Amino acid sequence: MLDTADVLTADDPLYEELYDVRREAEAVGNLIDVAAVMPQVHALRAQAPVHKGRLRELLGLPPHERHSRAAGRPHWTVLSYDACEAAFRDPAIFSNSVQGHDNPAGEKTMGILEMDPPVHRAYRRTIQPKFNMPEAMGWWREHTIDTIIARLIARMAAGERADLNLDYCARIPVYTITTAIGLDGDEALRFRHAYLNSTSSSRTVTMQQRLENAKIVESTVLGLIARRREEPRDDLVSFLLGMKLQVPGEPVRPLTDREILAHAKLVMVAGGGTSWRQMGIALFALLTHREQLDAVRDDRALIDDAIEESLRWNPTAPYFYRMVMQDVAFRGHDIPEGAVLELGLGPANHDPSRWERPDAYDLFRPKLTNMAFGLGTHRCLGMNVARVEINRGINALLDHFPKLRLAPDAPAPFMTGGLEQQGVSGLPVLLR
Repeated sequence: MLDTADVLTADDPLYEELYDVRREAEAVGNLIDVAAVMPQVHALRAQAPVHKGRLRELLGLPPHERHSRAAGRPHWTVLSYDACEAAFRDPAIFSNSVQGHDNPAGEKTMGILEMDPPVHRAYRRTIQPKFNMPEAMGWWREHTIDTIIARLIARMAAGERADLNLDYCARIPVYTITTAIGLDGDEALRFRHAYLNSTSSSRTVTMQQRLENAKIVESTVLGLIARRREEPRDDLVSFLLGMKLQVPGEPVRPLTDREILAHAKLVMVAGGGTSWRQMGIALFALLTHREQLDAVRDDRALIDDAIEESLRWNPTAPYFYRMVMQDVAFRGHDIPEGAVLELGLGPANHDPSRWERPDAYDLFRPKLTNMAFGLGTHRCLGMNVARVEINRGINALLDHFPKLRLAPDAPAPFMTGGLEQQGVSGLPVLLR
C-alpha cells in the first residue's frame, strides 16, 4: 500500500478536477460572477434585514436548488448580522433538517448536519472531543498537519514558482483528514472523487454513475471500520468505535457502522473542501495586501488575526439554510411553518452596523465575532483544525519563502464560485 503522503504530494490530474473552484460551481450548476452581485446584496441588506423570496430571485439569477428538502417551499432571505444570529441561536424554530436527503430507510444521510437538539447534541458529543483546540494543536498537528506541510514545502522548494491553490492549499486538508480517518494514500482522492460524484447536486454524472460512486464511498469506509474493529489504530475511526452514544430516553450504546460512516463522510468532505478554499482565501488576502503581509512576516503573532479577518472578509461558505418549524414573526415578516430561511453569513460579515469599512480586508480592525463558521448549535465541528492548518501552513510558507509574492506574469487571482461556495481562481506565485 502506498504511503498517504507520497500519493497526496505527487502530481495527479484529479487535483485539477477536484480543486478548481469555478469547475466545482459549474458541476453543480450554481456558478455566478461573485464580484458583480455583491453590490446588489449590500443594497438589499441596507433596505431591510430580511426579504421575502430566494436570494437568487431577488438578484435576478437563474434558479439553483441546493437542498432537495427546500424545493417548492416559500423562502425568506436574511442578510443582517443581528437577524442571522437570532436565527442561528433558535434551532427549535429554525431547524437544520433542511440539509438532509429523504430516503426510504429514514436514515440521516447527512449525519449531524440534519439533526437538531437534543439528538444532535448526543451524536456530536461522540466526535467533538477529537476536534477541540487542544486536540487540534496536539494530535492533529503532530499526527498529520506538520507532516504534510513539510513534504509539500520540500516539493515546492525544488522550483521557482507554484500555484498555491493546487500545490499547497488543496493537499493539506485532504491529507490531514484522510490520515486522521485512517484511509491509506491510494484511497484518499478516489474516496473524495467518488463522494463528490455520488450526490444529487453533481450534474456531470449519470444516475447510474452516482449509484456506483455511492457504493465506492460506502465500501471504502465500511471496509475501514471492519478492519479497525479487528485491529484498532490511532485514528478517528478507531476513536469512534470506542465512543458511546447517549440519546436522551434511550439506552447508552456504541455507534453503529452506518453512524460512523456518516461521521466519516462529513469530516472528509467538509474538512477537505471548506478548509482548502478558506486557506486559499487567507493567502489571497495577504498576497494582495502587501503591507499586511509584511506585518505578518515580521510578527507571526498576527497570523491568527489575519486568518480571522479572511474568514470575515470572504467566508468560503457564505450562505446556510434553515427549515422553519412553526409559524413565527421574524424581523417584520410572518413566516409560516415549512418555509425556508436563507441565512447570508457573507453579507452578515459585511454588515456596516457591526464593522467600519466592511468590504476592506484589515487584520488590524477591532476583534469581533464573525459568522464564517456559523453560530450556536451547528457551529463548525472542524473549525479548530482548520485554523491550525491555515496557521501552520502560512507560517511554513513565510519561513521557507520570505520573498513569496504573486507572479506578475500570471493571471491575477480573483474570487469565484457560486453563492453557496466561494474561493480563489488560483494562486500563482514566485517563491524566490
